[in-house]
Amino acid sequence: MWRMLPSFNDPPANRPEPTRFLLCEVPKAGCRSAGLRRLRFVDLPHLRDAARARRRIGHWVSIVPLLLASCTTPAPPPAPPTGIAYAGPATLNLRKELGARSSIVGSVKHGDRLDVLETRRRFVKVRTAGGAEGWADLNLLLSEQQMSDLRELKESAAKLPSQGMATVYEPLNIHAEPFRQSPSFFQIPEGGMVDVIGHRVSPHDPPPAPKPVSTRRAQAPKKKKKADAFPFPLPAPPPIPPDAVLSRAETPAPQAPAAPLPPPDDWALVRTRTGDVGWALGRMLVMAIPDEVAQYAEGHRIAAYLSLGEVNDNEKNQTKQNWLWATASFHQRPYEFDSFRVFVFSVKRHRYETAYIERNVKGYYPVETVSLPGDEEKAFSLVLEDKDGQLKRCTYAFSGYRVRLVSQEPYQTPPPLPEVRPVTSFAPSAPPVPASSSWGDRFHSWRKKWLAR
Repeated sequence: MWRMLPSFNDPPANRPEPTRFLLCEVPKAGCRSAGLRRLRFVDLPHLRDAARARRRIGHWVSIVPLLLASCTTPAPPPAPPTGIAYAGPATLNLRKELGARSSIVGSVKHGDRLDVLETRRRFVKVRTAGGAEGWADLNLLLSEQQMSDLRELKESAAKLPSQGMATVYEPLNIHAEPFRQSPSFFQIPEGGMVDVIGHRVSPHDPPPAPKPVSTRRAQAPKKKKKADAFPFPLPAPPPIPPDAVLSRAETPAPQAPAAPLPPPDDWALVRTRTGDVGWALGRMLVMAIPDEVAQYAEGHRIAAYLSLGEVNDNEKNQTKQNWLWATASFHQRPYEFDSFRVFVFSVKRHRYETAYIERNVKGYYPVETVSLPGDEEKAFSLVLEDKDGQLKRCTYAFSGYRVRLVSQEPYQTPPPLPEVRPVTSFAPSAPPVPASSSWGDRFHSWRKKWLAR
């Protein structure tokens, strides 16, 4: 009969004295002893204590991730930017790869700062403030210089008088420069209202501006294999026969006629209600003058309009406005309008009638109302070109159905508005150089600081 081995979990007082045991001989393969089958794992103290080492697996589980993390390669640092750009449109999508069908990795708003990483032809790889990297069209980005020009244009245009409110029948983009490829940073919604404050005629396809230098890494040129030298010298060419025809008279090929240049575009400088200023296509703008007056435009484009006062129609209990408008019969002209007309509302006939009209003139902005000193009459002024090509500021007084010329004085053209120059580089502008100060200036500044204590 087998005796149970002492357990090390028993208290020392209950443990029996160590005793030697003689186990039976292990039978051969295929012959097992019944007593050996009854031997339990608990009865073998040394093997049981060694099995407790399985609890150390938790320590290894916590150490293995640290070892794996130390063996992984750290992420490469972000590429240093080569320049600074700003988003031009109201919303600019960044693409993962070159191409319009590539997936979008992020979007930015107008004026958001972007780090320029790489330039390939007309595409620029940029990085947002959140770390997203993607490709954008060069024509949709603004440089630091252009953002500064836009701020100066906004400040200068805030003082210009409005030539009338205009609306659009469909969304219309506002550009930074008066040509179609210029970045569009705002969009007039359908039915939105803007102030028209300027006009310009620009070519349909302006000359391309210099593009930023490509920053793509240049690949090493491939080595050309040397051609094997011919082992034998080449024979001399045969002489030309005396009766050979050396040349033939060739008739020049007829040249195709040059394609006609597209007509220039009329651009209007507009100002939004928020104060943003930009250029919009003039043919897409519609002056928001009442239809009962606009129907007399005779197919001409209304370039400017303003109110000359109110008229009360007591019979129909309504209030109407007297209007001055200026129209242009042709597009793409260097001047703004070629005729102007004064409309008054007739209380007797309950309709608008023409009080004054003048045609075949060359008029320029601004068209605005003025006040006559010591006179209660309404007055307005226009800038017209006389027969000698000189600009005159003509002031007209208006009272009832009577319009008369009051004064005519030379007009001095104001300085041009700041231009938004084309982008040539996205390199950041150099910081201003501090002015060098002499030792005497430093001593005086130190003395003032010391005495001020």
